[in-house]
Amino acid sequence: MKLLTHNMLTSKCLKGVTVGYPLGILAKEVKVVEVEFNPEFISRMIQKVDWPALCKAAENVGHMNELPPTLVDDYENNEEFLKKAHHFLMEIEVINGDLVCPETGRKFPVTDGIPNMLANEDEV
Repeated sequence: MKLLTHNMLTSKCLKGVTVGYPLGILAKEVKVVEVEFNPEFISRMIQKVDWPALCKAAENVGHMNELPPTLVDDYENNEEFLKKAHHFLMEIEVINGDLVCPETGRKFPVTDGIPNMLANEDEV
């Protein structure tokens, strides 16, 4: 599961959960997989990303080292920043672990890079 995917997941479907975002990450296995850099795609995706949630996710998986804590001005034209954002959004992957609802503590497993966000009947 890429951190870009994580940034868009929520547990709001669970009974009694009002926000369910951002999900915590308890990573058991994390890989860095090189992906071709596409500055236009990253620039468009940054508009949709919750940057503080991305920073927290990077910290949860032990990769906070070079991610700026805030978006830089004029990031669309800052190739160095876009490359860093690309690395965190597209190349850091949680292979195995759990995603944790911030309101209920309910854990959703991540297995072979695929998050299982299915809720039980009694949870919805």
